[in-house]
Amino acid sequence: MILNLSVSENIEYGLRARKIGSAQRAKRVAQMLELVALESKASAFPHQLSGGQQQRVALARALAIEPRVLLLDEPLSALDAQVRGQIREEIRRIQLELGITTLFVTHDQEEAMTIADRVGVMSHGKLEQIDTPDVLYNHPATNFVAGFVGTMNRIPAQIADGMVEIFGSKITALKRGNESGQVIALIRPESISVIADSATPNAKVLTRSFMGASSNIVCQTADGTIVQSLMTSASTGDLHPGSSVQLHVLSSEVLVANA
Repeated sequence: MILNLSVSENIEYGLRARKIGSAQRAKRVAQMLELVALESKASAFPHQLSGGQQQRVALARALAIEPRVLLLDEPLSALDAQVRGQIREEIRRIQLELGITTLFVTHDQEEAMTIADRVGVMSHGKLEQIDTPDVLYNHPATNFVAGFVGTMNRIPAQIADGMVEIFGSKITALKRGNESGQVIALIRPESISVIADSATPNAKVLTRSFMGASSNIVCQTADGTIVQSLMTSASTGDLHPGSSVQLHVLSSEVLVANA
C-alpha cells in the first residue's frame, strides 16, 4: 500500500495507471470497497487501519484491475491468529465469488487446506504431489507428503503378505515398504481410538489436551512409542495421565514406510 494515499486512492491506483476514465474508476472502486466490506473506510489512510483492514485494501487493489491470475505470496503471515482466520475466509469468499484463478503461496498448512481447491506440496524444489485437500490428506502419494501434511503417527509394525500387524490387529498395507519384516506404519491421530482398559492394556496415557469438541490424547506403548489420538472430548472423560488403555486402529488400510 502507498502510505500517503487513502483507501480509495490505493484501490484506484492501478486503474489510473491503465488510464481508465474517472467515472469507470469511481464505479470500480465502489465495487471493490463493497466486496471487501470497507465502504466506511474509503477516506481513511493506511495508518488508521488495522492489519486485517490493510490486507483487505491490498486485495481490493489487486482485484480492481481485473487480473486473469491473482498471485498471493504469504499474504497473511504478518497477522495474528484471529485476524488471519477472518481474512482467510474473506479471500476464499472473494475468490469463489469472482472466479479468478489464484496461486496462493504459504507455509501454513491450514491456510492451504482451507483456501485451495488443489494443493501442491514441494520439497527441495520438487513437486511431491498436487491434489485436492482431502485426497492429499487421506491418500498422500509419498512418505514426505504423509509426514508433512497434518500430524502423522509413526508406529513400528510388522508386515507379511501385504498385511500390517499393529496393536494386535492385522490391517491391509496401502503401500508396502517391504514384503515382510519391520516397517513404519503411518497413521493419523483421528484414526486411532483409545479405550480405558486396565485388564489387557497395550499403552498408558501421558497427557490429555482438551480442545473443545475434541481432545488430543498422547499415549506411550510398552516399547516406548509415542502415539497421538484425536477423539471427541465426550468420549475421553475417563482418560487421564497414567491410565492403562487399549489402542486400536480405525482405518481399514494404512500407509507404511521402510523402517
